[in-house]
Amino acid sequence: MSDARSTPLYCPYCGEEDLFPNEASHGAWECHSCARVFTVKFNGLLSRGVKK
Repeated sequence: MSDARSTPLYCPYCGEEDLFPNEASHGAWECHSCARVFTVKFNGLLSRGVKK
């Protein structure tokens, strides 16, 4: 597995692409269009059984 982080492509609040890493919080992103700071968290994968 890679240690690289994915970057969000757009703001989840306004949909703009004017995003920059937030210097104050590790892993947070700031949107310069709507002035919000947000994080994106990966919780895991769904457990799916084999369908017959």
